[in-house]
Amino acid sequence: MGGGRFDYIAVNAAAWDRRHDEQLRAARRGWSATEPRWGIFHLPERTALLLPEDLDGKDALELGCGTAYVSAWLARRGAAPIGVDPSPSQLGIARQLQEEFGLSFPLVRAAGEHVPLVDRSFDLVISEYGAAIWADPYAWIPEAARLLRPGGELVFLGNSSLLMLCAPDEDEVPATAELLRPHFGMHRFEWPDDPTIEFHLGHGDWIRLLRANRFEILDLVEFQAPPNATSDYGFVEAWWAERWPYEEAWRARKER
Repeated sequence: MGGGRFDYIAVNAAAWDRRHDEQLRAARRGWSATEPRWGIFHLPERTALLLPEDLDGKDALELGCGTAYVSAWLARRGAAPIGVDPSPSQLGIARQLQEEFGLSFPLVRAAGEHVPLVDRSFDLVISEYGAAIWADPYAWIPEAARLLRPGGELVFLGNSSLLMLCAPDEDEVPATAELLRPHFGMHRFEWPDDPTIEFHLGHGDWIRLLRANRFEILDLVEFQAPPNATSDYGFVEAWWAERWPYEEAWRARKER
């Protein structure tokens, strides 16, 4: 699983294992939230409207769950979530917080491209960052389609395509107001400072990929930072995120 086409999986899992302490602090904030708050500027669910209205009794899968705070949000809304992630450290934090918060659901060590679960098992597949940027979309989108029941929903959130065109190659250096790389050919992004590999596509490629896997596109939500927003991340500043979409979330439905 870690070689050849999927050489990046072990690289990224190791990077997240190195971030244990900072991830534990961030995870506690996520698990403590009384309302889902999405992305780097913590946009509230009442504004983002990413989740299905009725989650009671729904089978949900979080791909690239990390510390599984999204799965915790789903469980509190009545869903039956399973979290999947390739990082032992991230899953260890998730298990620790399950005990602290008295909330239990299955956690599976696996990559979003290769999920050891049965076809058509879920009503919702979701990824906030996670597989949405750390897994190759040409592998994980077909896997999400395999795992969803007909009529099930796919929700995934990551950096906007525009942000990635304006982001310097240096880690945590803020995005500029200028285009720094070509739009055409977007796919694999390698960050040398803290070796990690991400994946980002332009909107046209996302649409074609989703349609090829029998998804009906329901919405594309482009995030704008609220007034006086702050973030723990340095790669985009509030002034930029108030003017241009810094994150985007796709919602799609598996065709019946």
